[in-house]
Amino acid sequence: MGHTIRRARADDAGALAALAAVTFPLACPPSSSPEDIAAHLAGTLSETHFGQYLADPDTIVLVLDSDGTLNGYSLLVNRPAADPDVAAALTLLPCVELSKCYVHPQHHGLGAAAELMQASLLAATEAGGAGIWLGVNSQNARAVRFYEKSGFRKVGTKTFRLGTAVEHDFVMERSLP
Repeated sequence: MGHTIRRARADDAGALAALAAVTFPLACPPSSSPEDIAAHLAGTLSETHFGQYLADPDTIVLVLDSDGTLNGYSLLVNRPAADPDVAAALTLLPCVELSKCYVHPQHHGLGAAAELMQASLLAATEAGGAGIWLGVNSQNARAVRFYEKSGFRKVGTKTFRLGTAVEHDFVMERSLP
């Protein structure tokens, strides 16, 4: 099965929400409650929310399209970091946020995530970024390793509210070509 990486379209919002319902829970710490995960999905990763992201001129959504099925996506935000902890940690300005980067678990280990990352870095460069940053749960060792392999380095920490829980994230940054 082949795949392409392309900009998401408005009619991808439903498929993106369905993919997020599969991929987001995999990034959560084992202690996360199903209720907190469901609340986050409903409050941030619903079809309506993806429709809003796709309509936002400061947001870029890329998808890994496998013959009409979405098996990965990234979401980049091209505006200054609102979180003061993040803003204080960043050194490469302007810096684009890699807000989300997920690949369906059936595509893990096949190079799809690295391809999606490369496309995301290119999109951030084309958007005018000198750097790119992300937040990743400090307990998600697999993701941290992937981001380090992709050239990111830890530059700070921030908190992330997941329903009723407060999670601790690493802030990671890398320069763009």
